[in-house]
Amino acid sequence: MTARVLVVEDDVDIWRSLQILLQRAGYELLWAADGPDGLRSLREDHPDLVILDVGLPKLDGWAVLERIRDHSEIPVILLTARGLETDKVRGLLGGADDYLTKPFSNEELVARVAALLRRSPVTRSEPSVFEDGAIRVDLARHTVEAAGQPVLLTPSEFRLLAALVRHPGQVLSHGQLLEQAWHDPTRTGPGRVKFTILSLRRKLGWTDLHDSPVETVRGFGYRYRPVRG
Repeated sequence: MTARVLVVEDDVDIWRSLQILLQRAGYELLWAADGPDGLRSLREDHPDLVILDVGLPKLDGWAVLERIRDHSEIPVILLTARGLETDKVRGLLGGADDYLTKPFSNEELVARVAALLRRSPVTRSEPSVFEDGAIRVDLARHTVEAAGQPVLLTPSEFRLLAALVRHPGQVLSHGQLLEQAWHDPTRTGPGRVKFTILSLRRKLGWTDLHDSPVETVRGFGYRYRPVRG
């Protein structure tokens, strides 16, 4: 399946350059010229990756990124005309997966797009809902139910749970969970995983460790043990 890339960029010349470059690399391209249109395309067109300019009209890239991360874990590459270290840190901590400063190398952009799409845990062909006797996780709508009742999770909690239920019965290491649940894993650590696991168990009503489907595998990581209904 051809990957679909959404470019949110108000500079028409940059958009046309990216369109030619990425189409030649084999991707399907979508374009939005401002923040609101970008969010609308994200909802309606279901791209696989977003290239997001920071300096957008109507709604800047920082605000767009925040709204994307409220509902989606789609890979996001930020583009900016500024090369300040503080902007890079702000973008990564805000949930961006990668960061490029204009002007950038065409070859580097294509390589980074390809790398993010290879490691992205969500594809349009995967099942969008996980359900067993304990929970129902809608990976597309980012909703969770436990015992038939909706559960409100933070974006990091949802991404961590999604990573576990995508690999039921499989032990995932702290490093694997950091990579999939946090977008700047080098600034976090195993303690963040442990804290979020405890929060997940509490919110989902699994305070008894012996009955919790989220199991700790000492010395290795965590796994989700499906519950038969």
